[in-house]
Amino acid sequence: MVPPSKASGQKSDSSVAVKDPVKDTILTPRFYTTDFEAMADMDLRPNEAELEAICEEFRKDYNRHHFVRNDEFDGAADKLDPDTRKVFIEFLEQSCTSEFSGFLLYKELSRRIKKKNPLLAECFGHMARDEARHAGFLNKSMSDFGMQLDLGFLTANKSYTFFKPKFIFYATYLSEKIGYWRYIAIYRHLEKNPDSRIFPIFNFFENWCQDENRHGDFFDALMKSQPDTVRGPIAKLWCRFFLLAVFSTMYVRDVARKEFYDSLGLDARTYDKMVIEKTNETSARVFPVVLDVYNTKFWSRLERIVVTNAALDAADGSTSSAALKFLRKLPLWSANAVVMARLFLMPVINSDKFQPAVR
Repeated sequence: MVPPSKASGQKSDSSVAVKDPVKDTILTPRFYTTDFEAMADMDLRPNEAELEAICEEFRKDYNRHHFVRNDEFDGAADKLDPDTRKVFIEFLEQSCTSEFSGFLLYKELSRRIKKKNPLLAECFGHMARDEARHAGFLNKSMSDFGMQLDLGFLTANKSYTFFKPKFIFYATYLSEKIGYWRYIAIYRHLEKNPDSRIFPIFNFFENWCQDENRHGDFFDALMKSQPDTVRGPIAKLWCRFFLLAVFSTMYVRDVARKEFYDSLGLDARTYDKMVIEKTNETSARVFPVVLDVYNTKFWSRLERIVVTNAALDAADGSTSSAALKFLRKLPLWSANAVVMARLFLMPVINSDKFQPAVR
């Protein structure tokens, strides 16, 4: 597998600085590892035909000629005002790190399980290819602003979180599906409002999000081949947990950087609400339960976390000693834990009875 920096056709440029990665927080993208032996030993026969059909879709590589920069990128970065540049670079960095995280996980899975489970390994290899293109394309766009991420440094120095295979399935399925809805929503909005298209990378989002959708479909089929991941009371609890974790993280992060969405002519809260509702609706096709995101209490509680997180950021930015900062943040962490528990304990909706809201 070609590293993202090479896959994008990137050349060394002394005018491009290496950007220090942002500090890891609960809201920043994470790097994952898993039990490779358990993954290799999975029996795919309960849903092998669907997985083979999806793998055939991957083999066609619909976007192999899509991620090619054009003249529109020339000088586009210079047209952004300083405030927009700042939030847009943050968006590129977060997106690049997230895509690169997927590349590393899928690449390693493909390599480690190839002998025992060739079909699964091939699917992961194709997805690694896609994520490499995405990460390389994003990182090349960062170079338009005079900086890039050192992806090799991230590989060696980023902390890796261990997840059992089924947790990888939940987290990556939701990441891919929510990525689809995020990208397609932005693309459709900018199609109607071209004056808000602040950078040419958004022209690529329509095809790009189809990669995300196919990846999500793969994990849907994979979970169906492992019925214990989506059946029974324990599976219901885990699905509820991951839905809440992904939705709350996205909402709090996006509202905190709402200036980026303002620059596109979008309201961050309205945008996130639509994306969350659509992802929740999509998840009902495979998860046994979904969240009641039509309940106003769901959103009011997320807003409490937004307020508390702003207070945590203010505490971090103060000139107080580390000990005093800790004491100031302790009750805020506790408040967030209480709100998250209340969100988790809200009644969920069984997927077989789920009805999307009519807008």
